[in-house]
Amino acid sequence: MLQMKRIEEAKAFIQARTDHFDPACAVILGSGLGNFANSIQVDYVLPYSEIPHFKPCNVAGHAGNLVFGRVGSVRVVCQQGRFHFYEGHAREDLIFPVRVMAALGAKALVVTNAAGGINSSFKVGDMMVIRDHINHMGTNPLIGENEDALGPRFQDMTYAYPENLRTLLYAEAKKLEITLKEGVYLAVTGPCYETPAEIRMYRLWGADAVGMSTVPEVIAANHCGLKVLGISCITNAAAGMEDKPLDHKEVQEVTARLAQQFEKLVHHWIQAWAKTSN
Repeated sequence: MLQMKRIEEAKAFIQARTDHFDPACAVILGSGLGNFANSIQVDYVLPYSEIPHFKPCNVAGHAGNLVFGRVGSVRVVCQQGRFHFYEGHAREDLIFPVRVMAALGAKALVVTNAAGGINSSFKVGDMMVIRDHINHMGTNPLIGENEDALGPRFQDMTYAYPENLRTLLYAEAKKLEITLKEGVYLAVTGPCYETPAEIRMYRLWGADAVGMSTVPEVIAANHCGLKVLGISCITNAAAGMEDKPLDHKEVQEVTARLAQQFEKLVHHWIQAWAKTSN
């Protein structure tokens, strides 16, 4: 089935269930960050299992809902849990929610993740603004027949993370006395954590943090015209940087500690962005 047809079917279902809710901003919530969706003024919650063509979400820390509501007066839709390549999903299924949220009217996307810190100046609990990324997943979500209604055949990625959105985040962080890092996010498929040798290689490539998501969604967002702000929560030191094994439980524990600060920052950014985008 062509992507546009699937998108339109999902869109029609969602609009019927949400009284044609038209979000201005979309948010993808990474591992352990799903409670952000509970911090907004919630209007509707749709489980992925009910939405046509959405796949199940089976990773701990990913609830599997589309949550519609407001941050102040700004209408938002939150993807409470994402799909990962390591779950066996097809490329087009990883990015399907992004395309649906764009079809519903979203103009900007805040994409978040939990990541391992490669930059030796980072510490656990830091938040990193994504300046750029490296796709080391061995594939691209736009491979296959291109539908012109979704975007161009050859997508430019020079401005994947617009500077003005990052500048606005720094301004809001300063008001809240929150210190932010900035860097390059590198994406791998997982589900294995990286080896120490791989981390040394990624550092030479210029990567500051590593994770198993985000890049397919950012590519799709750029393809369909969404402006992207990316935030990584540094939940652990990458493999080999400390003398201990990596554990997903630690990821969830750290994001839980960061939740209040993260939620406050994103709330402020969304409202500031809405004022500048009008």
